[in-house]
Amino acid sequence: MTSVPVYEPAPRESPGRRLSTFFYRHPRVRLWALLALPVGWLVLVYFGSLFVLLLSSFWDTDSFTSEVVHEFTLENFERIFEQDVYRNVAWRTIQMAVFVTIADIVLAFPIAYYMARVAAPRTRDILVVLILVPLWANYLVKAYAWRTILSEGGVINWALDPFGLHFDGLSAVGLWLVFTYLWLPFMILPIYAGLERIPNSFLEASADLGGRSFTTFTRVILPLAFPAIVAGSIFTFCLTLGDYIAPGLITSEQFIGTVIYNIRGEALPTAAAFSLVPIVVVVVYLLVARRLGAFESL
Repeated sequence: MTSVPVYEPAPRESPGRRLSTFFYRHPRVRLWALLALPVGWLVLVYFGSLFVLLLSSFWDTDSFTSEVVHEFTLENFERIFEQDVYRNVAWRTIQMAVFVTIADIVLAFPIAYYMARVAAPRTRDILVVLILVPLWANYLVKAYAWRTILSEGGVINWALDPFGLHFDGLSAVGLWLVFTYLWLPFMILPIYAGLERIPNSFLEASADLGGRSFTTFTRVILPLAFPAIVAGSIFTFCLTLGDYIAPGLITSEQFIGTVIYNIRGEALPTAAAFSLVPIVVVVVYLLVARRLGAFESL
């Protein structure tokens, strides 16, 4: 007597399993499903706000009530380009961003070079922690601390007083010192990462070819680390360009951020039009940095 095999029907797949199988077979759909929420949030909140900002820059302001009038006009842009005060403020802000970037490069490169090429692993780890610790402190706390240091009765003037010297810390120079301190870690870390990626064989090859230390630095190390320097300058330049808290605390001179903050209540369309100036400058700077290969070092 032969037995007849009994075949049981396969269990029915649950909706979750079918969905999982579908995503497994369609990796692009899976990727878009994962990115849908964050990309949607970015588009609505970030780009949406930028669009509203751009749109409001073409509106007008009632001269009597200071209320926004939703009528298309180019007077805001004409006012920015024709009045000297806006041009001077924009130029002063760009100059400050450039000077802060240069100072951070000069200070950050030796520190990053020592960390990447000279320091022992344990020392390197300690230095990385010391560089990251200031980033944990609140921005306002650091800004107010520097305001105290730079004030008339601060540490700097206390140290200069026996020599009959005086330093006006609450000025553009004092603001330059504050910005240089605040953004220095953002310059050290990219340069450190760029220097650490340079193979030792390149330096050994330069030495075998008779290259001295200065020649190796200028022709091997510096060109290879240049994209990392530009990458760090993206942070220092852009952060300085858009900051308005430190300028308001340290100096009475006006910068783009402080002007926008001060006129936003009574002339919102003009403030929106003026805020497009740093956006354009940053976009141009990022395009140049991308051309120099900076994004590969981020």
